Amino acid sequence: MTFAGAGDAFGSGGRLQACVHIERASGPPVLLDCGATSMTALKRLQIEPNELAAVFVSHLHGDHFGGLPFLILDGQFRRRTQPLVVAGPVGLRARLAEAMEVCYPGSSTVRRKFEVEVVELQPGEPASVAGIGVSAWEVDHASGAPPLALRLDVDDVGIAYTGDTAWTDAIVRASAGAGLLIAECYYLDKEIPYHLNHRTLLAHRDDLDCARVILTHMSADMLSHLDEAAFEAAHDGLTVELKAHRRS
Repeated sequence: MTFAGAGDAFGSGGRLQACVHIERASGPPVLLDCGATSMTALKRLQIEPNELAAVFVSHLHGDHFGGLPFLILDGQFRRRTQPLVVAGPVGLRARLAEAMEVCYPGSSTVRRKFEVEVVELQPGEPASVAGIGVSAWEVDHASGAPPLALRLDVDDVGIAYTGDTAWTDAIVRASAGAGLLIAECYYLDKEIPYHLNHRTLLAHRDDLDCARVILTHMSADMLSHLDEAAFEAAHDGLTVELKAHRRS
């Protein structure tokens, strides 16, 4: 797994927006979120976007899904032929078409040599996308469509992701038995609506039955306090290897 982009919406610390590249033995790679800077992030790391089988989207803010029009158009212009699945919240299909039309009018309806399949995930209804088991839970983050915490089961390893959210017990359910929880951590201890901070995550540490927690989506405030962090912190380009976690 490579954190191609580990930043917040506003480039704090010069970091790129949410974009996590996941390699697997059982099939082509996938992305977890695709923020507006994702094409830059992937190409900087020499990761081939045309090899992606799917993109899993946590919620419909630009720093988490705004790179999709560019990913799709890049595939079109560079003669991609393999289908691409985009899976995310209810409302994704319409919002993706709107985003493409805002960026490049006419681009949402053009005929391509590859299919873009949109899968709208229903909270509480496990699905299989590109050979990966995925479960979703609705969380607390205003984004014009149901925001999701996601759990991907990749090569027998559970990867949980909070997306952006205030604390909710959905995070506990998503991370149970996971090899990794990727948790947004916007501030050290300041509380703001719809986001997590380090103090809250630390208070719930014993509730998280997962092998590893990595923080992401950090503001300048949190970045200035990384020496106080009780968890690992992501940065652009961070690569980690994951193993299955046995539940406690």
